[in-house]
Amino acid sequence: MPTVKAYAATSATEPLVPATIERRDVGPKDVLIAIRYAGICHSDIHTVRGEWGPITYPQVVGHEIVGEVVEVGSDVTTYQAGDRVGVGCMVNSCRECENCRAGLEQYCLNGNVGTYAGVDRDGTITQGGYSTHIVVDQDFVLRVPEAIPYEAAAPLLCAGITTYSPLAHWNAGPGKRVAVVGMGGLGHMAVKIAAAMGAEVTVLSRTLAKQDDGLAYGAKEYFSTDDATTFEKLANHFDLIINTVSAPLDVDAYLRLLRLDGTMVNVGAPPEPLPVTMFTLFGNRRSYAGSSIGGIAETQEMLDFCAERGVAPETELISADQINEAYERVMSSDVRYRFVIDTATL
Repeated sequence: MPTVKAYAATSATEPLVPATIERRDVGPKDVLIAIRYAGICHSDIHTVRGEWGPITYPQVVGHEIVGEVVEVGSDVTTYQAGDRVGVGCMVNSCRECENCRAGLEQYCLNGNVGTYAGVDRDGTITQGGYSTHIVVDQDFVLRVPEAIPYEAAAPLLCAGITTYSPLAHWNAGPGKRVAVVGMGGLGHMAVKIAAAMGAEVTVLSRTLAKQDDGLAYGAKEYFSTDDATTFEKLANHFDLIINTVSAPLDVDAYLRLLRLDGTMVNVGAPPEPLPVTMFTLFGNRRSYAGSSIGGIAETQEMLDFCAERGVAPETELISADQINEAYERVMSSDVRYRFVIDTATL
């Protein structure tokens, strides 16, 4: 098996460190990718710190990956050496269940294989994008359009599709009022994508510190949720609320902002349960939903949409030796808006 450089977590409490990992040999349907950039997602931090359950160490995380094809298997017809490609949050699924057949591999009834901390088809634990190379089945590789800035493309493979999928599913567009809760890595992408879809976008954030950014990215309004009058002014106002926050909040207070048949969708994943009062849902026939990432076809659709509309995340490029510092900055919301690792520094 090829050995490649990486940056790995060795426990839930220790800093990440330089490491080497083994990648499988390129099989008939595999694509070997030289990783150029890898985004840092809040999910990476939750995972390596054991906040979403126990994992096997050492663990290399990272599921926002872009790079170039350097080798393809004998049966690969979709890609060739030199192609600019990406890998998102999953690298396999059963391909046979009802959801997979519908192109919704993210909801595989037998469990999709995560890009990291999952059990791969050969029984090994998957290792992610904080590394120089990765081997992926061709069916889970995405084509990255030339129109998307290369160093900014990586976060689209998680933050981009995580926000695009619910916006598309719940028909964000002209005539729809969309609120985005939180103005971080996910939130700023939700604002940009919803605005590009033609929706009227409002940001709901704890403070007004990022108001100028939100308005520049396409929001029409920006409100502080620390101001109690916000919830009075915006009662029964929105068709769709995208909650990007991975922390507890008063769900009922936000649900009351929905107009008739409005939906609030969680894409943030707080580890604690969030209580909901049924009578709040009864009012205005409101719905409360969750949404994961997108399937492979929808992720490609998102990439093409972003290329056509000039949508790209705001990023800060870092070297590998800055990863631990970046984690602390993510936890303190000190990033605008996504860290991206230059893997040449591994």
